[in-house]
Amino acid sequence: MPTFYIETVGCQMNVLDSELVVATLLKDGWTQAESLKKADLILFNTCSIRAHAEDKIYSALGRLRLVKEAHPEKIIGVMGCMAQKDNSLIFRRAPFVELVCGPGQIARLPELIQRIRDGKGPQMELSLERKGRSRHEVGSSFSFYDPMRVRTARQNPYQAFVRVMFGCDQFCTYCIVPYVRGPEQSRPVDEILAEVRQLVDQGCKEVTLIGQTVSKYHDLTTGTRLSGLLEQCEKIAETTPLERIRFVTSHPNSMTQDLFEAVRDLPHVMPYFHVPAQSGSNAQLKKMNRGYTVEKYREVCQQIREIVPGSAITSDFIVGFCDESEEDFQQTVDLVREVRFKNSFIFKFSPREGTKAYELWEDNVPDEVKKRRNNELLAVQNQISGEDSQKFVGQEVEILVEGTSKNANKLPVLGDSGDSSDAAEAGADPNEVVQLTGNTPSNHIVVFDGPRSLIGQMKKVKIVKANPFTLFGE
Repeated sequence: MPTFYIETVGCQMNVLDSELVVATLLKDGWTQAESLKKADLILFNTCSIRAHAEDKIYSALGRLRLVKEAHPEKIIGVMGCMAQKDNSLIFRRAPFVELVCGPGQIARLPELIQRIRDGKGPQMELSLERKGRSRHEVGSSFSFYDPMRVRTARQNPYQAFVRVMFGCDQFCTYCIVPYVRGPEQSRPVDEILAEVRQLVDQGCKEVTLIGQTVSKYHDLTTGTRLSGLLEQCEKIAETTPLERIRFVTSHPNSMTQDLFEAVRDLPHVMPYFHVPAQSGSNAQLKKMNRGYTVEKYREVCQQIREIVPGSAITSDFIVGFCDESEEDFQQTVDLVREVRFKNSFIFKFSPREGTKAYELWEDNVPDEVKKRRNNELLAVQNQISGEDSQKFVGQEVEILVEGTSKNANKLPVLGDSGDSSDAAEAGADPNEVVQLTGNTPSNHIVVFDGPRSLIGQMKKVKIVKANPFTLFGE
């Protein structure tokens, strides 16, 4: 029986894509290898947001050259955003790679793999490039791939991502996503709800609705927007074991009062908002083509705080974007101090070939300045996160026990029953006390000691101490 191994980098979309590929390969008779070295098929699901993510993949491919020479029967493939962006360049840089498949074509992976096994040589399948073609033509070449879900294909059987839309039309000048993921396309609401029900039937307790700009979700046939979709998911939760509903990632321009009110009024929708700001400088936001001002962003965050008390807001920031001055950067620091995000994901600007920023402007902020700004902004955010975490000490919070923490002797949690017997089926003692982990409704990480049998259950935990990244409970 042939074996496969998938290494995944990047966003939630890639995590979901890998899960769906795993499910398809299992269905086709493949088994999942314990390690890359033991696999007959090695797939890298890739990201192109930053150069570092691509460099990591090319380095990993380089290390496989000797493996391929020693075992020419092994198939090595690259899928995901880097595949769509670099296409045939991958074959030139790593001639032993036999498979390149863009994110809009992963439904064809089994067919492409079989062609290679049949001796038909290297295979490449991509969606159309966006430049010089109509939106409809390009969109049609990006096919949704959301087959029936398989519980054992997920890293955690109690949590699942649900794709509600594909692609992006924002065209931020630094971002490659609209070119590698295609135009925005929302899935029909009935299709999404059927998938949520299926996941619940498989024992899933928490679903996260995902999209590059999930707050722009709009089913054109029914007129349903994200707030209406959340209401429909809430109805499922009212009559099933579904405990939690989340959504990421939102764009400030499409976050409206009806969405905030839905989060406030729907008991199973968690009070957590990921709202990337990217900069606190209007000059930088304009250069980035973000489509809003700092004042507009502040207004959105203020609305969230007022309408959904106790909610958590997280953000993304880019430091060292083209022409960013010290004044621009300090305005970003001021925004972080003012809004007091739960946490922020901070990145140094990395020019991406194919974007407007790459074509129009010089990457003119020195790397040492980028590093300093990154560290300074991170320090400010960590202080705020630490103060935010301390508020939980002494409080009782409810968490979904997701599994063992990274520090525990982690064993896979697999099975089809949807209960705590999964741990025993994986060879673990359900009564063994280990460090467990879960998240609060506001997405704060909690760790505590308890028996493995609690995995998959909702439990109250009292917080006894905290640091900027973790709450410690009992």
